[in-house]
Amino acid sequence: MSMMLCAAPAQAQQSQSLSRSANPRIEGFNVDEVARLDPGVELSFQVYGTPGGRATLHIAGARRNLNLVEGDAGQYEGVYTISTRDRIRGDSAVSANLRVGNQVSSAILSESLLRGVGRHYAGNSGAATAAAVHVDRFDVRANGDLSPGSELAFTLFGTPGAKVDMTIAGTRGRFFLTEVRSGEYAGSYTIRHHDQVRSNSAVTANLRIGDRVATATLGKPLQMAAAAISAPERYCGNCASVEAINVVQVNGEGNYLGTIGGGLIGGLLGSQVGKGNGRTAAEVVGALGGAYAGRNVERNANHTQHYEVIVRYANGGTQTVTYENEPSLRVGDKVRVNDGVLTSDR
Repeated sequence: MSMMLCAAPAQAQQSQSLSRSANPRIEGFNVDEVARLDPGVELSFQVYGTPGGRATLHIAGARRNLNLVEGDAGQYEGVYTISTRDRIRGDSAVSANLRVGNQVSSAILSESLLRGVGRHYAGNSGAATAAAVHVDRFDVRANGDLSPGSELAFTLFGTPGAKVDMTIAGTRGRFFLTEVRSGEYAGSYTIRHHDQVRSNSAVTANLRIGDRVATATLGKPLQMAAAAISAPERYCGNCASVEAINVVQVNGEGNYLGTIGGGLIGGLLGSQVGKGNGRTAAEVVGALGGAYAGRNVERNANHTQHYEVIVRYANGGTQTVTYENEPSLRVGDKVRVNDGVLTSDR
């Protein structure tokens, strides 16, 4: 069973020199409870927060501090072995500092180190403490995937000016929600490799002012239903749409080579077939870069007509497919291109 924490106000320490580091955050804090606090007993701690920092713990009554080691990104761990010189009690306060550059964030443990003893508070006095505290709503933005690396975003609405933390069944520790607006608390949790988070894992939040606590349980699953998850659209490499259909007049007896065989022989008629918007013949000529072979053209001979269908792929590329006869396609039709042959994709 893990012990639970209450966040103390975050504090930043800035040196006179300019610090380029972002403000660090302690997002969670955990200690494994023990049955007794005798010499030789090990206290195992975890601190979750901004990666790339240095995390240090101090236990009231302990003769030395505990430097934590960052294992996974943003997860700091360490074990304190109680010595004969330590005077650690069940209600000894444990504070954590997380330093990134010249910025420091702190949090304070609000529970006994002994198993089954429960929480203790610093205890604020005044009207705010005497007034009743309440939680109005506790919500989560569910995720379609609960594998490691997936993120769950939580929000809680309740009494302003409080400290809010939460526990998720299948994880170790207690995690903090920050007051982003008066009475609105928000935070996210990234699922770790050793977590056992399920869609129906219980999530409990505590809103605290002084020694007054309001508790709320999440009333919805952490994972979206399969029907609510839109299947990712598969990329189709040969899918395209008809952008223009142009009539090509070929003069003389030479063969029509199209755009691939060295340019158009003859000229484009100043018209298009098919409905919808398409590029004019002049625009197509410009796009082809004036690619007219024009050699050995017998201008006085009979002329024939061919058709060019210009298709555009999803990635923006275009391709021209030629037809001897008028194709049964219209501008805007969805097609698939296979070895230079167009098939309808309706």
